[in-house]
Amino acid sequence: MTPTGIMVGMFPLGTDMARTERQALADTLVAAGPDAPTLCDPWDTADLAAHLVIRERRPDLAPGIMVPALAGRLDEAMDEYAARPWPELVEDVRSGPPAWSPTRLGPVDEAVNLVEFVVHHEDVLRGDGSPGPRRTIGADLREALWTHLARFGRLYFRRSPVGVVLATPSGQRATVKGTTEAGTVVLEGEPEELLLAAYGRRRVAQVEETGGKEAVASLWAAPIGLA
Repeated sequence: MTPTGIMVGMFPLGTDMARTERQALADTLVAAGPDAPTLCDPWDTADLAAHLVIRERRPDLAPGIMVPALAGRLDEAMDEYAARPWPELVEDVRSGPPAWSPTRLGPVDEAVNLVEFVVHHEDVLRGDGSPGPRRTIGADLREALWTHLARFGRLYFRRSPVGVVLATPSGQRATVKGTTEAGTVVLEGEPEELLLAAYGRRRVAQVEETGGKEAVASLWAAPIGLA
């Protein structure tokens, strides 16, 4: 039971946004409790927390994400971690990876974890399935997310049958899929909303779509994202 995966992004060196987002995510998990719904259906918050801990502390189980024959071990470990006392599990999320992990280094942490934490944080905040923001995103984080989208948007929208342009209310624009005979769709929203749409969370993302009814329908009928 593995939901949409999260990819590596590249962000400016010397920042601590991933560390800040980790703490904010942990605080949200505490407030939500272990049984709250998330956008990573069928995971609840305990499952999501278990995923985050295993991802950082059990790299030996990572092949189970991609190799069906090895998925059983991963699922068993997920169940074991999710059943742990909730305060301990959240503390493992908050404290981060073991000393040997490269993500203990700030620049690696930013590159590997920032998008992961932002998307999964929203998975908890918007777990009820209602669209729209539940928190205020700072300007620095928004700029980092936009940089990620501008660099990797082509990967997310590579299977779109229509052209795709991402735009923000502040005037930033990035063509992530060139126009096709089926037309082009412009998606406008704050970077965090565009990121959610790109990761298959369109139903909760506050994004305006321009480009014609058929083109928009074709876009969202396609397998958008990493899967």
